[in-house]
Amino acid sequence: MLSKLQYISQGTTAAAQVRNVFAVLDYGADWIQVRWKNASELDLSILCEKIKKRCVDYNAVFIVNDHIAIAHKVDADGVHLGLTDDTIVQARNVLGKEKIIGGTANTIDNVVQRTNEGCNYIGLGPFRYTTTKEKLSPIIGLDGYRTIIGSLKEQGIAYPPIYAIGGIEVSDMEAIKSVGIHGIALSGLLTQQPQFISHIKNILSSCVR
Repeated sequence: MLSKLQYISQGTTAAAQVRNVFAVLDYGADWIQVRWKNASELDLSILCEKIKKRCVDYNAVFIVNDHIAIAHKVDADGVHLGLTDDTIVQARNVLGKEKIIGGTANTIDNVVQRTNEGCNYIGLGPFRYTTTKEKLSPIIGLDGYRTIIGSLKEQGIAYPPIYAIGGIEVSDMEAIKSVGIHGIALSGLLTQQPQFISHIKNILSSCVR
């Protein structure tokens, strides 16, 4: 069973990345996705080595955003790929069948595509506008999640765990979990307030998926 709460790292420097990831681990996060878009491959690789070791100490899942080769080099638990990144097939060929491969989606067609590609989980969003990510896809909103997941069920499509992502606040979570998602991926909220992790886990423990 995949964790219901994912933390996507923030920080414009390696020091900030480490500080933020270590803080959420200290507060009970058990799934870390390292995302450092403007870093060189060398700097990102060094960062991932350091965070991988800490995740092992905390028995937390460690995922690398976008970089299949770095995920392979540091023996991460897996990789997360955007719609315009390398393919799921490429990642599976490099990392092997046991690793976790996640994929981004924005529409029901994207979800079906990701399902057919063999993703282990899907990050579906954005829920609302967020400054965390550049080139933001169209906003989905609560009705979008309800429509997409409802349509999948009506068509009898078996899909992997879906995570809501994008500008989500604690006050949104009860409504979001009611539409059939598996969990939630958070970045800015946990970076700023990692002490909310225990409370959020309690909310998500009763997700219907």
